[in-house]
Amino acid sequence: MIGGAFDEPLSRRGGLTRGARLMRALHLDGPLLMALGAIAAFGLLILYSAAGGNLGPWLRQVLRLGLAILAMVALAQVPARVLRMVAPAAYAVGVVLLIAVAVLGDVGKGAQRWLDLGFVRFQPSEIMKLAVPMMCAWYLHDRALPPSLRETLVVLAIIAVPAILIAEQPDLGTALLVAGAGVFVLLLGGLAWRVVFTGIGLAAAAAPVAWLLMHDYQRRRVLTLLDPQIDPLGAGYHIIQSQIAIGSGGVFGKGWMNGSQAQLEFLPERSTDFIFAVIGEEFGLLGQLFLLALYMAAVGRALFLANQCRDTFGRLVAGSIALTFFVYIFVNTGMVTGLLPVVGVPLPLVSYGGTSMVTLLAGFGILMSLQAQRKLVRT
Repeated sequence: MIGGAFDEPLSRRGGLTRGARLMRALHLDGPLLMALGAIAAFGLLILYSAAGGNLGPWLRQVLRLGLAILAMVALAQVPARVLRMVAPAAYAVGVVLLIAVAVLGDVGKGAQRWLDLGFVRFQPSEIMKLAVPMMCAWYLHDRALPPSLRETLVVLAIIAVPAILIAEQPDLGTALLVAGAGVFVLLLGGLAWRVVFTGIGLAAAAAPVAWLLMHDYQRRRVLTLLDPQIDPLGAGYHIIQSQIAIGSGGVFGKGWMNGSQAQLEFLPERSTDFIFAVIGEEFGLLGQLFLLALYMAAVGRALFLANQCRDTFGRLVAGSIALTFFVYIFVNTGMVTGLLPVVGVPLPLVSYGGTSMVTLLAGFGILMSLQAQRKLVRT
């Protein structure tokens, strides 16, 4: 009896030690993995309801999640010096593929975003969400920070080339995410605030030109944001139905699979871009706050790990990945609640779809690889 009482805690401690050793050997961070795993599990629960209990999309999402996890674990094993070395090549390949999309890409839903290689069909723009911050950080790695005006202009040119190619597809949401990932590298590099405010002023002054360059459907989305009732059965339909779903859920929600807007198919894109509205209807405000708390835990841990990276390249890339993840959350939730225009940004690790999920977890794999390098240097 006495021996058994002491043996059980020892075996538990041994099990935890083996698990910790395995995590360390694989360069994985336990707290970050727990936060991401909780988000993905909650997402699978919501997706089953949003798909009307259809197992097909749910099983496909599970397979995509498995692929994304494999990509994350694999990239976590890549040494930081190798990631820095391949950054220019990854950027160059991404730009070439974007040009190929402009010339030979498949057209779907009015946009030319996909490249079909026969054995695989994918969006090269997803590559640039990682390649752009890596390229920007590679350029700034051996230079004094904060960057000079010349260096800032070079980085902006690195950002602008893929962002313009992606915006022309047209895919404004992804173009903004790619541009944001690069700009975050500049900000984390200590860009002077006067330069930041000057850039904001120039962007505001260029707004009329940007309005003229927008496609008609993009202008309608901006106008609909200001007043969804302008076109309640057209451009404003998504926002109106989304707000109805969230409002009807109240504080506690109607219960899992009991949301009328989602189950009766009034809510469009309920399993993809507007799945946050399904959460609001079925789990209420508390369900939405729970998910946002998980997101903030993941973002906070990612920023902590970024701060632990040992060199400029690691800190800039890891910090950009963490902040870009936050932008995904901010833009999608703002879009669904009617605070931002509809730009087609998925809710990370929750919305149905594999490409963005693989990119996001691959980014976290890179982050954990960069942070693990610090441990190796210390030991």
